[in-house]
Formats: sequence, structure tokens, C-alpha cells
Amino acid sequence: MPNQTTDETSTNKLKHENSQLLREYQQSRSERVRNQLVKLNFGLARKEAHYWINQCNESYEDLLQVACMGLIRAIEKFELSKGNAFSSYAMPYIRGEIQHYLRDKGVTVRIPRRWLALQQQAVGLSRSLSEQYNRPPTDSELAAALAISLSEWQEIKLAWINRAPLSLDVPIQDGEEGSTCLGELVPDKNYRSFQLAQEDKIRLQQALIQLEQRTRDVVEFVFFYDLTQKQVAAHLGISVVTVSRQVKKGLDMLKKIMGVTED
Repeated sequence: MPNQTTDETSTNKLKHENSQLLREYQQSRSERVRNQLVKLNFGLARKEAHYWINQCNESYEDLLQVACMGLIRAIEKFELSKGNAFSSYAMPYIRGEIQHYLRDKGVTVRIPRRWLALQQQAVGLSRSLSEQYNRPPTDSELAAALAISLSEWQEIKLAWINRAPLSLDVPIQDGEEGSTCLGELVPDKNYRSFQLAQEDKIRLQQALIQLEQRTRDVVEFVFFYDLTQKQVAAHLGISVVTVSRQVKKGLDMLKKIMGVTED
């Protein structure tokens, strides 16, 4: 019991010190303070570098250096006023920086065989659970059906989604008003390159969480799992027209969440 109390005191002290330094950095933009923040949160970069060392052939030192670049970016963009926990805010930036680095180098990211098998199993389970509940299953329900933890299932999803660059220009037919694409979500109308900018991708992933479950499932299956609308309809037990409408609804909602204005 005393050890638990000591750990809690240490954690609270660390959080307090982190908040103080973040507040000071927002006011001063001091390189000295930023370096203190990097040192204080170095464990986040170390943890992510350790994870990716098993997914590629890059050296730990190189991955750690890239992870620290993501940590610095998170420090520079973090806003205390929004009330987010810094560690939760920073991890997508750290992970994104490493993924961006690996893709630029043309490194093939390995997905463990067990994860590939679970992903395949999840496709079938998702359909049967959708029929059982008359709605798409939640991540927690899928994880329980797979007999794995929620955190592991989310890691599997993340690895699958990030196995290849997102294309901005893949047209998605909506059956009613021509086609739409992910490129419409990027605020910079001049930015139409092959790969979605890493920062925009992080924003997109965070915005997806805010969609209602059915719409989010459809958008993820179409854009991230490379399924056709016909395949998604069969998978979820709904019509192709419903899939088309959900795609359009999802893109419209994502535009609002991400602050994309119409011309």
C-alpha cells in the first residue's frame, strides 16, 4: 500500500511539472523549456520506438530520433486550454512521425501473422455480430469476441489502417451526386499530392472518432480497408444505396468537424 501511494504521488508530481513547463513554453517558446519537456516525456518516444523496432529493420537509435521529432512537434502544438492529457495528445504525433519516416524510406511495415489472422477473423465476426445486434459491433464487443484486450484490437486496427499511404484522390461514387474523395477534407485546395499530409491524417483519425458508429464503420471500411461499396453492403447486411448515403454523410460530417468550408 505505501508503494502505491508513493507511485501516485510521483505520477501527480510529474503531471504537475509537465503542466507548469507546458504553460511556460506556450508563453516563452524557450528552447531551454522545450528541451526540459522532451527530457520529461522522453519515455513516450522510447516506448513507441521500442514498438516499431519489431515491425521493421531500422535501428532503434534512428527510430528514437524520429520519435523525438514527433514529440517536439506535439509540444509545439499542444494547447493547455483544451484540457487534453499531453501523453494522449502526443502519441499520434510520435507514431505518425515514425510512420512518415518509414514510408519515405520505402520500408515495408510488417504486421504480425497473429494480427493478420485476427483481422481476417474480425471481418467475419463483425458481420455475425451486426446481424445479432442489428447494428455494427463496437470495438469492445469485437475485442471480446476475439478474446483479446480492447487495446490490442485497437493496435491491430491501427496497424492495418497505416499499412499503406492514404490516397487523397481515390473517387468514391455516391450514386446520387457523382463522386467524392478524401482530398475534399484537406483545407489547402492546392494540396493534392499522392499521400495525405501526416498532420492532416492525424486530424482525420481524431475526427473519425466523433462520428456515430454506423457511419464511422462504413467510412473506415471504404477508405481504410479497401472494400468496395458492394462488399461493405454485404459485410454489414445493408443496401449499396445505404452505404453510398453513409459515405456521403460521413464525409460531410468530417468536413464540418475539421472545419473545411465549401467553395
